[in-house]
Amino acid sequence: MQPVAFIPSPSQGVWHLGPVPLRAYALMIILGIIVAVWLGERRWAAKGGTPGTIIDVAVWAVPFGLVGGRVYHVVTDYQRYFGEGRDPVDALKIWEGGLGIWGAVLFGGIGAMIACRRRGISVAALGDAAAPGIVLAQGIGRWGNYWNQELYGRPLDAFWALEIDQAHRPRLSDGSPDPQYADLATYHPAFLYEFLWCTVLAVVLVWADRRWKLTHGRLFALYVAGYTLGRFWIEWLRIDDAHEILGLRLNNWTALLVFLGAVAYISWARTKTGPEAVGAPPESGVPAPEAPATAGQEPAAEEAVTLTKPAGSAEEDTPPAPAEEKAEEAEEADEKAEDEAEDEKPAEAEPTDEEPAAEEEAEAPQESAAAEKPAEPADAEEPAAPSAGTADAAEEPEDGPAGPADDAAGKNRDSEGDGEAAKGEPVKDPK
Repeated sequence: MQPVAFIPSPSQGVWHLGPVPLRAYALMIILGIIVAVWLGERRWAAKGGTPGTIIDVAVWAVPFGLVGGRVYHVVTDYQRYFGEGRDPVDALKIWEGGLGIWGAVLFGGIGAMIACRRRGISVAALGDAAAPGIVLAQGIGRWGNYWNQELYGRPLDAFWALEIDQAHRPRLSDGSPDPQYADLATYHPAFLYEFLWCTVLAVVLVWADRRWKLTHGRLFALYVAGYTLGRFWIEWLRIDDAHEILGLRLNNWTALLVFLGAVAYISWARTKTGPEAVGAPPESGVPAPEAPATAGQEPAAEEAVTLTKPAGSAEEDTPPAPAEEKAEEAEEADEKAEDEAEDEKPAEAEPTDEEPAAEEEAEAPQESAAAEKPAEPADAEEPAAPSAGTADAAEEPEDGPAGPADDAAGKNRDSEGDGEAAKGEPVKDPK
C-alpha cells in the first residue's frame, strides 16, 4: 500500500569529501547546537549576564550530553549491541544514530553545573535562558533521524506520510524483515511531529517568559514538562522494538515520571523571587578606574609614607619653600604689630557703656561703709577725697582689683591728708 502523495525518504545520508565522510545526522546535531548557543547567548545577555557564558558552558554540556544520550540509548536497547551475533563495538558508532534525549539532558545538565560552578553563576538562571534554544536544537536534531530513516510511527495512508525503504523497515529479533510491515511503505513521520512540537514549544517558552518572567529554573521546568507531554504521544506512535512495562514503552514511563517531576518543581518554586547570580557584564574594553580615597583615608596614607620615610632622608633636610617663609614672616609681623598696639594703648581710655557700671560697682561698697560708719563730730574735718589710686582703679577695671598692698598705701595717704591734728591717733567714736 502506498498513497498517491507522501514525503520521500532521502536516498543517502552520507557524503564523502575525499576520505572525510559528511554525515547528515552529525550535521543536524551540530546545526542544532549552533542555534541553541546563539539563542541562549541573546537571552543570557538580556538577563544581564556576561556574553560568551553560554559558549563556555556548552564546551562542558555538549560532550557530557552526547555521552549521556548514547549511554541511555545503549542501556535501554542493549539487545542491539550485546548478545549472540551482535558486536559491542557498534555501541560506539554514534553516527549511525541512537541518542536518548533523557540521558542527554541529564548528563548535559551535569556538565552545565560544573561549568556554572566554575564561573560562579546560577545553573537555574542559565537553564531558563537556554531552555528555548535547547528544545529548538532537539527539533533540528530530529532531522538527522529523517536522513537515517528512523524514528517513524505506525503505517499511515496520508499525504504527509513518510516513505521508508525496505532496508529500514521493522525487523524481527533475528534481523529478518517483519512480515507485518513488509508490504507497507508509508508511516507516521514521528521525527516531523517532534520537530514541529519542539518548534512550537520554543515559541511558547519565549512568550511565557515575557508574560510571567519565569525565573529560578521555572522556565526550564516548563520546557521539560512541555517536551515530555509531546514526547508521550509521539512515543506511543512508534513501532520499533523497545522494552515495555505494563503495556507501555519504557520511554513512555520515563516521560510520565519526568513530567510529574517538572510540574512538582514549578509548583514548589512558584514563590521563589530575588536576584540570581548571572555575573556582571564586562565594560567596553576600558579598565575600571580605581575608587577615590575618602577624606579619612588620605591622611592615613600620608602618615604611612611619613612613617616609612628613612631617617635623614633628603626630604627631611629640604628647607621650606620661599613662599612659605614669606607667609610665616608676614604672620609674625602682624602679630608683633598687634602686641605693640596693645602696649601703646593710653592709660585712661574713654569711658564706654560698661565703665559706668564698673564705677557704680566700685562706689557701692564705699557708700555702704559710709552708711555704717557713725557720724563724726562737727569740728572734725571732712574726709579727704578718694586717692588717685582708688580712682584709677575704678576708671580702669581692666587692670584688675586692687591688692592688699594698694589698700594699705591708700589708707596711709588718707591719714596724712587729715593734717597734723590727727597725729596718727585714731578717731574716737562719740558716745
